[in-house]
Amino acid sequence: MPEIKIYEQVDDVLLKFAVILARHRGQWVLCKHRQRTTWETPGGHREPGETILETACRELTEETGALKFTIRPVCCYSVTGKSRVVPTGEETFGGLFYAEITEFEQQLNSEMERIALFDTLPRALTYPQIQPTLLAEFLRREKG
Repeated sequence: MPEIKIYEQVDDVLLKFAVILARHRGQWVLCKHRQRTTWETPGGHREPGETILETACRELTEETGALKFTIRPVCCYSVTGKSRVVPTGEETFGGLFYAEITEFEQQLNSEMERIALFDTLPRALTYPQIQPTLLAEFLRREKG
C-alpha cells in the first residue's frame, strides 16, 4: 500500500506529476482510460520545459476535453511505494490542483475513452489509495 504525504510546498524540480480534482456544475469529473475498467481524476506526467501549472492545464484539457475552466493549486503531495507508474517504489512528488470546468469539447481526442460526472468518487478507482486521500485533503482545506 502506498504511503501518501501532503506538503504545502515542494521544490519545483521535484514535481513530476499533476493531479486535478475537477468539477462541472457541482459534480466531480472523472475519466475512464481506454485500457482500464476503472475511473481516475485527470492528471499526468510533467513534460520537459513545462511548469507544473502548465502540466495541470494540459492534462485537464487532454483528458477531459475541457475548453473553458478556472484552475488553482491546492497543495503538493508525494507517493512512496511500487506501482505501475513508479516500479522502483521511490518517493515521487506532484502538484494537486482544483478546477471548475464550464465548457467541454464535443469529442475526446486522447487516451481516455470517456468522462463522466459523479456526486462522489466511485468504488472502481484506478488509484484507490491515492485519489480518495487527495480528495479528502482538498475537502478538508475547503471547509477551512
